[in-house]
Amino acid sequence: MLFSYNWLQEYIKGKLPAPVKLAELLNMHAFEVEGMQKKGRDTIFDIAVLPNRAHDCLSHTGMAREIAAICKLKLQLPKTKQIKVQKGRLTPLKVKIQPASPKTTSQGGPASQQGGSGELVPRYSALVIEGVSIKKSPKWVVDYLEAVGVNSINNVVDLTNFIMLETGQPLHAFDYEQIEGRTMNVREAKEGEKLETLDNQVFSLPEGALVIEDAKRLIDLAGIKGGKVSAISLNTQNIVLQAANFNAVAIYRTKSQLKYTTQAADMYAHQIDPNLAMEALERAYALCAELGIGGKIAQVVDLYPKSASWRIKRITLDMQFVSSILGIPLSQKEAKRILESLDCQVALAKNRLQVTCPTRRLDLTMQEDLVEEIGRIVGYETIPAAFPIAPIAPPSKNTELLWLSKIRNAFKGLGFTEVYNHSFIGDKDFSTFAYSAADKAKLVEVENPLSSEFSHLRDSLLENLVKNVRDNQKQARLAESRQAETIRIFETGNTFRQHKGKFAEFNMLGALIYNGSFYEIKGVCDFILNSLGISSAWYDEYQATSEESRAEMWHKGKSAEIKVDGEEIGFLGEISSRVNTALKISKPVGALHLNLEKLILLASEEISYRAPSRFPASTRDIAILVPSQTKVAEVMNAMTGAGGALVRDIDLFDMYEGEHLAQGKKNLAFHIIYESAERTLTSKEVDTLHNQIIKAVEENPEWEVRK
Repeated sequence: MLFSYNWLQEYIKGKLPAPVKLAELLNMHAFEVEGMQKKGRDTIFDIAVLPNRAHDCLSHTGMAREIAAICKLKLQLPKTKQIKVQKGRLTPLKVKIQPASPKTTSQGGPASQQGGSGELVPRYSALVIEGVSIKKSPKWVVDYLEAVGVNSINNVVDLTNFIMLETGQPLHAFDYEQIEGRTMNVREAKEGEKLETLDNQVFSLPEGALVIEDAKRLIDLAGIKGGKVSAISLNTQNIVLQAANFNAVAIYRTKSQLKYTTQAADMYAHQIDPNLAMEALERAYALCAELGIGGKIAQVVDLYPKSASWRIKRITLDMQFVSSILGIPLSQKEAKRILESLDCQVALAKNRLQVTCPTRRLDLTMQEDLVEEIGRIVGYETIPAAFPIAPIAPPSKNTELLWLSKIRNAFKGLGFTEVYNHSFIGDKDFSTFAYSAADKAKLVEVENPLSSEFSHLRDSLLENLVKNVRDNQKQARLAESRQAETIRIFETGNTFRQHKGKFAEFNMLGALIYNGSFYEIKGVCDFILNSLGISSAWYDEYQATSEESRAEMWHKGKSAEIKVDGEEIGFLGEISSRVNTALKISKPVGALHLNLEKLILLASEEISYRAPSRFPASTRDIAILVPSQTKVAEVMNAMTGAGGALVRDIDLFDMYEGEHLAQGKKNLAFHIIYESAERTLTSKEVDTLHNQIIKAVEENPEWEVRK
């Protein structure tokens, strides 16, 4: 918010520190000064008032109170004038506040959050002023307003803006003659109701927005912007000067839904003290003569249910507690002086202070809040640094974090990006990922979800990872980018499940390659396992179990169960084409899902190495036609057994099914690497071994070595 140095000086007895020094003091004791600008003989501060202090410091008097406390200066509050009703000729104005709708209350809206239907408007105060004069404002008012970026309109409108910036209480002025039936009804809007505001914008209002209507039409978007039909004009003779207190939640929700805000709306959205309403009107009444508005008060409206939520707060502050928190001794007298400078009422007791907090300080609720106030005014920089008196023992080695770091580095080395997803899935996911009734029964339902998208805790990392692929692919298309041709992402996190009648939580690892095959994700898995010193992994035919991953996620025939020493640790394969179609994913997605807890238990830092042979290796290729259901591992085992110790490695480099092959057949192509650790193998020896392997393969009548 913008603050004028000269305007702040109006509320301080004695000279303020120079602007640069004042900015430094505010930075150290209150709020960050984000900018300073010289403007004629004035200096304008851009001060970032924190949300917890917006109740009392989004105003020049509020900021002046802070400055007075920091600089040990006297506060000089502006003059007010006691409101007295005079006999007039105007028909009395009728103001009514409608209770909140049942829907608003049941959804935890304004009424339920502040204690009753009357709390849609905690306080509604207004003056009906008869016989006003509309003219230009005095130069001093114009100068102050324009210094902080507010254009001068006329003396009545300028009065409302001046009071808002001075006290923090927004005001609004209505032309009394434009209020049909002399009736003002504050209520929640019906969805789609329309209102044209003072800045010529026509809004279609969301349900629940606070509005004011007269006997025939809407005349105000309460707390946000006045309606054009009730605007002040040069012909206005009588006004309604409103100083209401509107529900913060309702104002915040409406300005967010409309994507439209004003300075008044921002103040209301942070919640302000209802007791400020009449104070602001008394100040406005005092300025009416100075601004040439004149007139007499024909009526005072003050609807104030005095909710329990605005009771005065009293806190007992233990001085020993203050010293223990701040780390310095502090006298009762000094603590009392500081708190009184912040407008608290303080009574002394034995080593304690009985503190009554001002109602505008909504942030003061307990001892710790008062200690913070004392500490920042004293100055944290004045508290000497000291070593802790308790010994600090180093934490024990967390092996899980170390292995997790190693896994992350391994994935990043393979070009993967780590992602962080919500731990929830939603109702739409059940159809997308083909959850059966039995699958849904195992999920953990959220009791009070934020939305239907977060209705259940996830039982797998894969669903949200696949949705990440969909979103990246979609964005790449919109941007006409080639970045999403290959996507490599991974995530570690907890999954949740109803397991044997109990709540179960699992630490899992998931990874996806968009435009990746079964063999590519298998290679990734091999690399991750090898980096953890796990060398005994093997891949078995995928069999879904009720405790583990669901078969509907995987492509049949292109998925496998990962086992180490006979224990299942996860699954890998390609995501099913049904899921890809449901999410409009155009290319294959290779996926890996591992139980991280089991993985870390199996990990080992003892990695055995085999020295490379000093003698050259020879490579031969072989292509074998086999039935479609034949497992690659079966063929590799047969070849390894026939070749013996001189077969160093066998790699599958191609698998083909389709055109030019008989139905129900597939072609497997392997590199076979022959090597001896003792001598160079001759071509004849290699050919002999290779023929042995061919013979062993062809012993199976369904397998054919292609020439």
